[in-house]
Amino acid sequence: MRNIQKILLISSFSLLLPFVAAAQSIGEIQEMSAEDRRTYIESMSEDERTAMREKWRAELDNMSEEERQSIRKQRAENSDGRDRGRNRGAMRERWESMSEEERAAARKNRRGKNDNRREHWESMNDEERAAAREKRGQRKGQRGDRRHRDRSGRGDKPES
Repeated sequence: MRNIQKILLISSFSLLLPFVAAAQSIGEIQEMSAEDRRTYIESMSEDERTAMREKWRAELDNMSEEERQSIRKQRAENSDGRDRGRNRGAMRERWESMSEEERAAARKNRRGKNDNRREHWESMNDEERAAAREKRGQRKGQRGDRRHRDRSGRGDKPES
């Protein structure tokens, strides 16, 4: 039995060896276009992605503080609008630069997304809704059982 386990362990490591040899550094990945980078990452298996993240983390740990700050600055500059809440001025400027037709199309697109989201929510059963709330809480960095504040501002639930 031990021999079989050893064989399986060695063969699994040998399967990862070509991946590790072909793995790219942080710099090479950053030089790719966003679409190429997305395609590259999506083409990997979950194990490959995990191994890649660990490799990048080790690379980042070995960098000097100046290099890390440089990478963080580049990421902030290349955020492509993902920090919408933080950059309301740019959003307002972009909205004001749109023509009326573009604004109407943006409103229609937004309404359509909201309608689709509402229809999807209404089609869910209670268990699916609870799972969606929990997932959303995790994405937002909140705890799933976080208590909402009542009107008095206290952090605990009002007694019934």
